[in-house]
Amino acid sequence: MMWRKAVVNLLVAVAIALSLWLIYRSVSRYSADEIARSLGVIPFQHLAMAIVFTALNYACLTGFDALGLIYAGKPLPYRRVALTSFVSLSIGHNVGLSALSSGAIRYRFYSRWGLGTEDVAKVVLFSGLTVALGLLTLCGVSMLVSSDSAAKITGLSRGWVVTVGLSILLILMIFVTLCWQLRRPLNVWHWTFKLPTARLAIAQILLGTLNFSFIAAGLHELILAYQDVSYWDVSTVYAIANGAAVASHVPGGLGVLEATTQFLLPQAATIGAVIAFRAVYFFMPLPLGLLLFGISERFFRTHPLKTKPTAATTARAQAS
Repeated sequence: MMWRKAVVNLLVAVAIALSLWLIYRSVSRYSADEIARSLGVIPFQHLAMAIVFTALNYACLTGFDALGLIYAGKPLPYRRVALTSFVSLSIGHNVGLSALSSGAIRYRFYSRWGLGTEDVAKVVLFSGLTVALGLLTLCGVSMLVSSDSAAKITGLSRGWVVTVGLSILLILMIFVTLCWQLRRPLNVWHWTFKLPTARLAIAQILLGTLNFSFIAAGLHELILAYQDVSYWDVSTVYAIANGAAVASHVPGGLGVLEATTQFLLPQAATIGAVIAFRAVYFFMPLPLGLLLFGISERFFRTHPLKTKPTAATTARAQAS
């Protein structure tokens, strides 16, 4: 429908405009000298490894979409999935409300390759579930491995932290068991949905955990420039802080990095670590994502795809 396409185009335009404004707002808080000094303090090998871990993180995110398309029954060639995932998430991470902003861009790409609104919604929801499963897993494991740091940031006793960590892992085991045993659609209020297969659920947990592990590893490399901190301390604090951010849908992880670095570093080093991480994880991918989006828009405009008619359009044509 024309109105649906117009709404999607409007959402995409708003998402891009908002991302550019957020870049300006975020960068304008720091002077060019501050940014240069913050990056200059970090040894090259740590900065290079942070970039590598960021690239691995975005590679994991393409797997979210690939698994989501399998769940929706609409698998696509990986090159298309990778392009859509990177463009939508490099923009969505900076805008916030990722399900809406990146979802609109996903729909713009996937609809060209035969996916409908319901299919794209399944991919977005599946990816969101993968994020939640990965965050829960890293949080549960980190609470067990680095229980002292978890106790300090949560205010709980070490015994309660271990209990919470074990409970999280138990919930994940129950989820996989339900995916294995319950194969019929579930009805919740007015919603009907089907759980993924146990194999897909396990893949979600593994890929989602890798995703957040790479983010924590990149942050760890940058923090090491200022203070010797263990990886598990960084992953524990980041997972707990990020859980609160995901629940509130704050744009660009606002507050997560500040909470993490302030807990782990002296106040003087906090700004430098935050600037460096934002530059590597948020600001570097975004211009590339916007460039690829512009190139793809021009390509599809000059090379429109000839999609096969669906059963619905065939029936309408016969009726007329």
